[in-house]
Amino acid sequence: QVQLAESGGGSVKAGGSLRLSCAASANTNSNYCMAWFRQAPGKEREGVAAIYTGGGNTYYADSVKGRFTISQDNAKGTLYLQMTSLKPEDTAMYYCAAVTPPPPPIATMVLDLYEYTSWGQGTQVTVSS
Repeated sequence: QVQLAESGGGSVKAGGSLRLSCAASANTNSNYCMAWFRQAPGKEREGVAAIYTGGGNTYYADSVKGRFTISQDNAKGTLYLQMTSLKPEDTAMYYCAAVTPPPPPIATMVLDLYEYTSWGQGTQVTVSS
């Protein structure tokens, strides 16, 4: 399994921006699906955004569409999550995840945590009002 390491979390005020990074220990440039999940205290882990590393197709949870952007830098082997217009309800631990081969290109599947086999340790994002 590929090892994943997140970074870039922090504390911001509502309306602010953050960019999360996820460094992978192996080549995930093709035939992977990589995703960002988040988990707030007392809540289930939920899918935020996912990307097929081979074709670049992306998927987003409705709650973050238009505010978050998932992307990858193949040369650096790094996955990103650009978060803008942050809200207090975005406060959570954010996790990077990966799986190969990727699940079918169906939003409910690519944002399902049970589809993923590799996980990072998480990075905390706190948004204050």
